[in-house]
Amino acid sequence: MTRADPLLSVQGVAKYYGARIGCADVSFDLYPGEVMGIVGESGSGKSTLLNCLAGHLAPDRGQVLFDTRAEGLRDTVTMSEPERRMLGRTDWAYVHQHARDGLRMNVSAGGNVGERLMAVGARHYGEIRDSAEDWLGRVEIDTTRIDDRPTAFSGGMQQRLQIARNLVTGPRLVFMDEPTGGLDVSVQARLLDLLRGLVREMGLSAIIVTHDLAVVRLLADRLMVMKDGHVVEAGLTDQVLDDPQHAYTQLLVSSVLHV
Repeated sequence: MTRADPLLSVQGVAKYYGARIGCADVSFDLYPGEVMGIVGESGSGKSTLLNCLAGHLAPDRGQVLFDTRAEGLRDTVTMSEPERRMLGRTDWAYVHQHARDGLRMNVSAGGNVGERLMAVGARHYGEIRDSAEDWLGRVEIDTTRIDDRPTAFSGGMQQRLQIARNLVTGPRLVFMDEPTGGLDVSVQARLLDLLRGLVREMGLSAIIVTHDLAVVRLLADRLMVMKDGHVVEAGLTDQVLDDPQHAYTQLLVSSVLHV
């Protein structure tokens, strides 16, 4: 990992909803192969920040600089919509909390994975189907289900299919919004194991928003804690969780310990 060359450099990002703060002056660098966790209670600003970084929301202030393959660091906030859309199909991926938001529910499992390949120019049906089959296997979905629609899948399988659809084009940065939210504990554990393996195997950088401290402890190298739109504490994940400095972080950690 080259510390001199961040993959993503976030500088002073702020978003307001009238007088209410969505997120305020958030800055950090994310390096290749690094996973950043963002935690906080509902309304803390973590999802607003994620959506500003992923291009789903336009920040009121700040830059989101991404190290593009062709042109080096580019501010994605000022990119044209077609450029940002292409980035979202190639080097970026977004895993929604609810898999239905990230899947075409009336298209087969194989078709869901293949669509993303076709969006970046793949045209050979046999190769697309082979890639889809390979990725179903990698996310632990029986390849005989390739022609089944997601409506026939369990919640955990739908989430794994969404991950396959996102990762098939080999992105370098993945945004994840509560990727294990709403799943049973046993299903969560299996999904987390899968995500951890894929992140390490593919050398992915990722930004994960969650309210679950167990998720960030397992997946994230570094951690930011948000409250009322502000980052109140940041550092190495184990350091922040084992020795929290801010009173709000201490409260978050102790509430988990005493559940």
